[in-house]
Parts: sequence; structure tokens; C-alpha cells
Amino acid sequence: MTGPIIGHAFVRSAIAPMFAEPRISATQVSQRLAGHPLYVLESRPDQWHRVRGMDDYEGWMHDGYFMRLIDEAPVVATTEQDFALTYVPRVSLGAITRSERHGMRALPLGAWLDLDEEIVDGDTTPLNEMEQKFATEPDAIAQSAVEWFEGTSYQWGGITPWGADCSGFVQTIFGVHGVQLPRDAHQQALHGTEVSRAALRPSDLLFFSDRADKRVTHVGIALAGDRLVHISLGRGGFALEWLGDADDPYIVALGKRFVCARRVL
Repeated sequence: MTGPIIGHAFVRSAIAPMFAEPRISATQVSQRLAGHPLYVLESRPDQWHRVRGMDDYEGWMHDGYFMRLIDEAPVVATTEQDFALTYVPRVSLGAITRSERHGMRALPLGAWLDLDEEIVDGDTTPLNEMEQKFATEPDAIAQSAVEWFEGTSYQWGGITPWGADCSGFVQTIFGVHGVQLPRDAHQQALHGTEVSRAALRPSDLLFFSDRADKRVTHVGIALAGDRLVHISLGRGGFALEWLGDADDPYIVALGKRFVCARRVL
């Protein structure tokens, strides 16, 4: 934590962008989802606020995206579940809902429904039952990575199947399986234990860099058979790769940028 908490809030939009600077034309650095809690660290007269999500990632968000609870004492919590004190939120698994407050809306994977939202289509699961649907096991995580994000386009700062970057994809997939990882690839590379390419198993993380100093800039999830699933700008989004394909220039270039592999589970 890098600053005092002056309040807390909950996201009202299906997806709320977090920006690098307090203006709508600034770079999107991440996103928060409907129902998720936020710490408010700083507020400006022009309705921009510096906020922190439960992954400790900070950015600027406009007042329109969330409901700020100014008059309540700040809540100190270490996980999103700690905020669910009066009810158990239902987690969207790609649901379309209807309510008096929001009307009809689509909610991405991981968003929390309001109490009065009725499911029109899709599915949800109670937050406290997520571990039953999303087991904390390597094969289950690898399978979810393929199933939930297939067809996703690349979007800088995105964290959902509607648009994601490489580390947002990894953070979300591990998160629904109960494994909390930081937001950016270079931060994720500090977790777990290092493993060799020869010893990879499903759900291991592979890290790459296109910088001279080898600071990590890309991450993907290992699959069986020397395969990789990732959200890549070079592929335009979701892609399944065979890392042994010496005839694919993209794979050859990716191999040269390999930095390390790490096992989180």
C-alpha cells in the first residue's frame, strides 16, 4: 500500500477502466469489475479518484464508474471475500441480467451481481462455491485458460474474455481458481519457483521479454505437450502455440525472448 485510505467504494459498471492519469484519454492500465470493492486513495474536484483494487494495483477512475461510500469508515481487507460481510455475492460466469437499477446488462466472467439482479441468460455461482467449480489444480487452470478466453481480442489493460492483455488473462484465470497473482507480468514473474523448460507441466507460467535488460514484458500459461496459451499482441489476442514449431517465425522469435518459467502451484 502506497498511500492512506480515505474511503472505499464498489464498482457499478460491468467493467470499470483504471487509467494511468486522471483523464479519459489516458492509457488504460487495468480494469475492475461490477460489484468489486475499491480503496479510494485520493479524490479530485473534477470527479477523478485514485483507487486501489484488492490486488494492490492502483490507477485513476472516474466517479461515474463506481459507488463511493464516503461516510463509512474505511474497510481494511486482504481479499475481496472480506468485503462480503452481509451477503454472498453471485459471480458471473458470463451472465446477462436484469434489475431496476441497471436494466438489462451483460456481465463478464468474475463480475459480482447486485442483490436484486435476475439472471436472464448465462450462469453464475456463489462466491463461496467458486472452489467447487474451479478447482485449484494445474490441469483445471490450464483447461479454464483455453475454454474461457478462446476468441478473446488483445486489449491493453483488459482482464476479461471481452478483451485482455497477457497478464490480465493470467491474473483472471488464476484468480477464479482461487490463486491470487499481481497484475503485471514482471510482478507475476516474482512468484512461485523457477522450473526448466524441460520440466514444464500445465499451468506453469512462461515469461518473455522484448527488452535489452530482460525485464519481463509477456507471460503465457503452459499446456501439455510443449504448448502455450496466451493473449498476444502479435497474434491479435488469444492463441494456442506449439513451442517446438521451428517453421513459424513468430514462435522462433518468441523462443529467443524467453526469460524463465515459474511454477505457482
